[in-house]
Amino acid sequence: MTDFAAARRHMVDGQVRTANVTDRRIITAMQEVPREHFVPQTALAYLDLDVPVGGDSRRLLKPMVLAKLIQALDLDETDRVLDVGCATGYGAAVLAQVAGPVVALEEHPGLVHAARSALSHDPNVSVVQGPIAEGWARDAPYEAILLEGATEIVPEVLCRQLKDGGRLACVLGAGPGARAMVYYRSGDDIGSRAVFDATAAVLPGLVKPAEFAF
Repeated sequence: MTDFAAARRHMVDGQVRTANVTDRRIITAMQEVPREHFVPQTALAYLDLDVPVGGDSRRLLKPMVLAKLIQALDLDETDRVLDVGCATGYGAAVLAQVAGPVVALEEHPGLVHAARSALSHDPNVSVVQGPIAEGWARDAPYEAILLEGATEIVPEVLCRQLKDGGRLACVLGAGPGARAMVYYRSGDDIGSRAVFDATAAVLPGLVKPAEFAF
């Protein structure tokens, strides 16, 4: 029988702390949130990989990538956060222990059901269903937005749902050249900076349009 508490400690010590994640709120949350409750195959819950969760080949981010993206958002404990592509809800559960209210957006019906079930006792998270690429304007603006996956296009639509001074963290690009990025809104302007190398599965609706040669 797997000792999941020990597995969580090993994950944090071996994958998160070693990646220069120093925000103790994130470390504590990842030590406490039972990741095995959010994956179909519990034996994979604490491995250093993007864990498949169904929903048309959707995956949870590697623990290290998730932790570093959240740290890059520089969250205040009262910040309202939009979690885009929440899948089964693990990232939203971590965010809920670090920030203020979390709106967890997912478009795949099966994943929405799984996230609502897993997060049913967390009053800090609201799971909503809609197209990932469109965000959730109903509760905008947000102090921070997290994309739980990659985008091949600059997420301008989502950035417009940030407050002035808000931040969005994501993985930009597909394949080995991808980078984790933070976008900042300042008035009508959007700035950005690269923060670390990372890869992730591209989220639905955020694929670069095909280019046609004539």
